[in-house]
Amino acid sequence: MSADDLKPLQQHFAFGANWADYAQRIDGQRIDAAEQGLHKLVAADDWQGRRVLDIGCGSGLHALAALRSGAAAVHAIDLDPDSVSTATALLRQHQAHADWQCEVRSVFDLPEQPAYDIVYSWGVLHHTGAMYEALQRAAAQVMPGGLLVFALYRKTRLCAFWKIEKRWYSRASAPAQRRAQGVYTLLVRLALCLRGRSFASFRQDYLSSRGMNFEHDVHDWLGGYPYESIRPQQVADFMHGLGFQEVRSFTRPGGWGWGGSGCDEYVYQRPAS
Repeated sequence: MSADDLKPLQQHFAFGANWADYAQRIDGQRIDAAEQGLHKLVAADDWQGRRVLDIGCGSGLHALAALRSGAAAVHAIDLDPDSVSTATALLRQHQAHADWQCEVRSVFDLPEQPAYDIVYSWGVLHHTGAMYEALQRAAAQVMPGGLLVFALYRKTRLCAFWKIEKRWYSRASAPAQRRAQGVYTLLVRLALCLRGRSFASFRQDYLSSRGMNFEHDVHDWLGGYPYESIRPQQVADFMHGLGFQEVRSFTRPGGWGWGGSGCDEYVYQRPAS
């Protein structure tokens, strides 16, 4: 199957349905955690007055966090109508009078011209079916002096296995998915036990990590298809080729990736001139 065949929504895991269910659990604590996640990548003051594009807005939580951080305007897009409906409801609830819009739109349909001070896409571009093209399209939206803030799956030795697993899971029945979730969670518990860590504490850490939820993240990870991954040096080479300069990154060695690859986070800047 070619990369172009994986771009349409019908080839993708039902991310939007997962986000719609997760959004029912969004509270003040999760919103605060999402803001802290943004500020780790871009300082709180640097969101003030910025025009932000959120590519793959999901639940809308981070679009909301950007507005709460002082963004002048947020344009949130997602290929999945369920995600856009969920994000719209969340922003209406918390930022009804702010300057924002949500729309069903693919990153591949964006005009190739700069229009935003900050382009944000966390854990999305590797699910588009054409990661490098998606990254290039996202970068094209950044104004001179602006920032591209993104996270991508790190390359591991088991990425080929995970691609096969995700393709199966995204097409599996709900009972089969629940069984897979149970097996995965059991393996996580076992790994934590062998390291002397508490599973309860591990789950709680999800709340302080971008405001996420363990069960929804498991479903998202097991079903996240299309799936691609990348090494930090490959990111650096590609972004430098686009004329961007690295501001900061948070990366780890890929290793085996038996429990998943995890995301590396990047902030790159388009030079002002």
